[in-house]
Amino acid sequence: MTTVQTVGAVSRGAAEWFAIDWQAVNRNVRRLQVRIVQAIKAGRWNKVKALQRLLTCSYSGKVLAVRRVTENAGKKTPGVDGEIWDTPEKKARAVHALKRRGYQAQPLRRVYIPKKSDSKAMRPLGIPTTKDRAMQALHLLALAPIGETIADPNSYGFRQQRSCADAIDQCFLALRNANAQWILEGDIKACFDTISKDWLSTHVPMDKVILEKWLTAGYMDKRVLHETTDGTPQGGVISPALANYALDGLERLLKDKYPTGRALKSFGDLCPSVNFIRYADDFVITGRTKELLEEEIKPIVEQFLQERGLELSPTKTVITHVEKGFDFLGQNVRRYPNGKLRIQPSKKNVKTFLAGIRKTIKAALGKSAADLIEELNPKVRGWANYHRHVVSKRTFNHVDYAIFWSLWRWARRRHRNKNLGWIKEKYFERHQGRDWTFFGESYDKEGTPQKVRLLSASRTPITRHVKVRGEANPYDPAHAATWKAAGNDCLTRRTDQTAHLIARSLRGRSGEATDRSKPSDNVPTSANLAPEPRGDGVSASIRRRRG
Repeated sequence: MTTVQTVGAVSRGAAEWFAIDWQAVNRNVRRLQVRIVQAIKAGRWNKVKALQRLLTCSYSGKVLAVRRVTENAGKKTPGVDGEIWDTPEKKARAVHALKRRGYQAQPLRRVYIPKKSDSKAMRPLGIPTTKDRAMQALHLLALAPIGETIADPNSYGFRQQRSCADAIDQCFLALRNANAQWILEGDIKACFDTISKDWLSTHVPMDKVILEKWLTAGYMDKRVLHETTDGTPQGGVISPALANYALDGLERLLKDKYPTGRALKSFGDLCPSVNFIRYADDFVITGRTKELLEEEIKPIVEQFLQERGLELSPTKTVITHVEKGFDFLGQNVRRYPNGKLRIQPSKKNVKTFLAGIRKTIKAALGKSAADLIEELNPKVRGWANYHRHVVSKRTFNHVDYAIFWSLWRWARRRHRNKNLGWIKEKYFERHQGRDWTFFGESYDKEGTPQKVRLLSASRTPITRHVKVRGEANPYDPAHAATWKAAGNDCLTRRTDQTAHLIARSLRGRSGEATDRSKPSDNVPTSANLAPEPRGDGVSASIRRRRG
């Protein structure tokens, strides 16, 4: 007897959501954003306001905002109301609920996460409700074109088509000149929490009523409502854009007083070599002398920040000589006595990464090798890709060497009664000319076994990063034409080799565990010769087999 399964009709809300033409939606929003940039360049700020209101009231803008907050990593994280939009019907209703009239922002849900600088210290994070996040995403569509148009050329944090690699490359360009001898490492104390609410309300070009509601919404901590007097909600969609808007203008202020490449009479007919590079709330300023940075540049920065309710962190703001070196965005920048400027992964960054890898391996004692590889491969791939634009080959070899010994200890703990040769045959093999490659076996949906192998950081090719141009604007039609002529999705003139490496990297992120990269001609000695670690007792015969 055949049973017939009845399927209910698709609801009206779900049908509306599934019928959206996303290409047309993106075209409509993009067209309005381009018009906003054109109006800014023409100095027609009344036109800018009219276009912003048109965008925030448009159907295309609303569905794009709802899509952003319901398809990102935080889509299942609710606010104080406990509501999430996880069905097409809820998404369709949310689109029509995004209205200015009657809108009231709800308090943020306060949570605490560990600080990167100190794992024992906790950093507060405010989570808005899903509706508030969607409202912020909607108004961000209208604010982003303005922020990109007036942004500092060498500001790289929380901006489209810009990355940490661009900031590091700009450090190289600024410091390759031998005149830039001193570095002011700046860090803003509690940037998001202390930005002046009055300054934001006065200077940010967006709907003042909506902005005021976000800034005064307060937060819930342990079921107690707390008021907010200053700062922008850290954790909101629009918070990075507001912080960037508050910090933009500092580079132009310094360039007006200390033009690049120009000798100044007030400086003894010498070039002061002042350069500014900022990523979010971390920045570095170069200078010819320590006195210049300490007595002239630093007071200018402090006054600029004071107007916005901000101040420099006294413990993290230091002046360093370039030959001593400094850490910035996980890299160490240093000029050596032979005159060469070298950028490589910082010791602190490597130590933190290996600590996380060892913690993952130690916690996986009951997991299979394949499951462990699935956890490790994204971490190794992401870390290696981040550092592949600097002098990293020796560091990659060291990381592979450290990971191997952690895996060897893991395997020995799992099989205490097995000899070393048996363990080697079970977990390590020769692959692509490289011995002792950690592998495991997994099964696909059909039950067919297949091997998965641990990625090797040293197999990541070292490539020169092509920095985005400072004046590039993703919303400016002139730059969009250059972007289209280049034939890629970046506002830079990348070489064919770099584009190929990027495509290969993206293919590697698809979840495939095998290493597709070609074997390197420079086989690291630390990957083939393993000295006996303390307390592991690996026999000399096993070490010879690894060779």
